[in-house]
Amino acid sequence: MIKAIVTGIEGATSSLSFVKDTLFPYLRERLPDFVRKYADNANIRALLEDIRITAGQSTINIDRLIRQLLDWLDQDKKITSLTTLQHLIWQAGYQTGDLRGHVYNDVAQMLRYWHELGISAYVYSSIPGTAQRLLFTYSTAGNLTSLFSGYFDMHIGAKQFTGSYISISKHINIAPSKLLYLSKRAAELDAAHAAGWNTIQLMRPGAARRSRTHTAVGDFTQIDLERWQAAELDGVNG
Repeated sequence: MIKAIVTGIEGATSSLSFVKDTLFPYLRERLPDFVRKYADNANIRALLEDIRITAGQSTINIDRLIRQLLDWLDQDKKITSLTTLQHLIWQAGYQTGDLRGHVYNDVAQMLRYWHELGISAYVYSSIPGTAQRLLFTYSTAGNLTSLFSGYFDMHIGAKQFTGSYISISKHINIAPSKLLYLSKRAAELDAAHAAGWNTIQLMRPGAARRSRTHTAVGDFTQIDLERWQAAELDGVNG
């Protein structure tokens, strides 16, 4: 029987365009003014000092640091000080109502149903865990954070590597055969399956070509957990 469900975000819980066309453009647009406005704040000043050192600059020059930050964003650099700054800008956007994390209606419905059944839910995404939590705190379906038991990002490993799913299984102390991974990407599902996980491909609007290897559904309401329970009972009775 499935004990926990791990889901991606883009194309799984949320629209493909939300992160690409809303979240990161908002970050890039607001970053210069945010840095200039809070440059004298002690916490931001410390971040800028870390960024200066990482960038190899001799002194803090706000305009040069902003250009460097924008370059890192364009290159999708994973730098701790930049990630922290991203979180602060997104947090401000969510708190003012400029941002609302897109979540499909069926996701909130099924997360609540699975929660009532005692099935844990986790998120595994390439966006930082702090940003994941913000998305589900300020989502279009309300605050859903009580329905999640944890958040995994690239610190656990890349999503197309089998070892990442082995690590998640060990971290949450649930056998791979009791875990279900939901994603739109076949390469990620292949990696999870190789680690012994159960897998389902989400075929939301704009999804990639359907994989023949994995069960495919249109949304969360089509996920049949009784299938795994029946298979387990057959194994016991057999």
